[in-house]
Amino acid sequence: MKAYHSYHDLLADPDVEAVIIATPDHWHEQMVLDAVAAGKAVYCEKGFTTSVDAAKRMRAAIKKNNTVFQLGHQGRQYPSTLAAGQLIRDGGIGPVTLVHTGRYFNGTKERAPWRWYGWYSVYDRPDPVQVVKDLDWEAWLGPAPRIDFNEAHFWHWRCYWAYGTGQAGDLLSHELDHVQSVLGWGIPDTCMCTGHNAFFRDGREVPDTWLANYTFEKQHCSLSFEGCMNSAREQPPEYIGKTGRLIFNGIGQDANRFFVYPDAPAFPHMGRELKPSSVYDPAKEDAWPTHMDDFLRCVRTGERPRCNEDEAFVEVVTLLMSVISYHEKRQVRWDAAAETIV
Repeated sequence: MKAYHSYHDLLADPDVEAVIIATPDHWHEQMVLDAVAAGKAVYCEKGFTTSVDAAKRMRAAIKKNNTVFQLGHQGRQYPSTLAAGQLIRDGGIGPVTLVHTGRYFNGTKERAPWRWYGWYSVYDRPDPVQVVKDLDWEAWLGPAPRIDFNEAHFWHWRCYWAYGTGQAGDLLSHELDHVQSVLGWGIPDTCMCTGHNAFFRDGREVPDTWLANYTFEKQHCSLSFEGCMNSAREQPPEYIGKTGRLIFNGIGQDANRFFVYPDAPAFPHMGRELKPSSVYDPAKEDAWPTHMDDFLRCVRTGERPRCNEDEAFVEVVTLLMSVISYHEKRQVRWDAAAETIV
């Protein structure tokens, strides 16, 4: 395998047709723009970037150069999301009025979420002196504010606003993409978000608890997300309609089945036992391609991947609405005409 000291050298290699950008989020914009300018196909991990203006520049460059671009949301390929979307569009649970999502981690003080060291344990991680010898710290910082080498910032970059968007870019983005895959409604109209560090008061800047509430005004629907890092309970995506409820069996890669429940009495003692009226099981379907399969197929054919630059723009604007709402302690609104958060 060929190694490069600088990613610019990689982009200059004529034998390279496509690149994967899996750096901290603060590097995404410049690397995507440079890769697009070099004529490479691009697979970029979520979240897309860290500002709406950056997202506009990235989207424009991708379109101008007709670049094959895929954002790293693997759930886009699940037949369960496609089937759920079709069932909802066909009126299977009536108009959807509430979507409930969440991500939870059963963290410990010894292995707190985002306070980890790659595949190393707390006790056998590389010595910081050796890390400095092997690392180009200035290159790692890139467009971020200049600071001396900081082991916590390097290993635990998701804990700091200079390099990412906290739970919004890491966890909320997964659930937002699931909702977009199922409903396809685009960017919500409003968002109100609160957050705080309820469990890990360890110097991190970003909250370990994140509560975001969105509205889709035209559809008369609300979307909620709860992020918590001291509970092992899962909150599978749940779509509540006027005549039924659709709930998935898990989150992330486990969200491959769903159950449809009919409308039921408000209280269990008022009537019938609640049983699913239908169950979607992908085991009965043909094997489906992976997200990378979709990307590589499009590299070969020139088609657009499922999670292309337009879908990436929806993702990042929606998650940034929660970040701005949190920082400014107010409800924010998406101005679609001006493409700005107000």
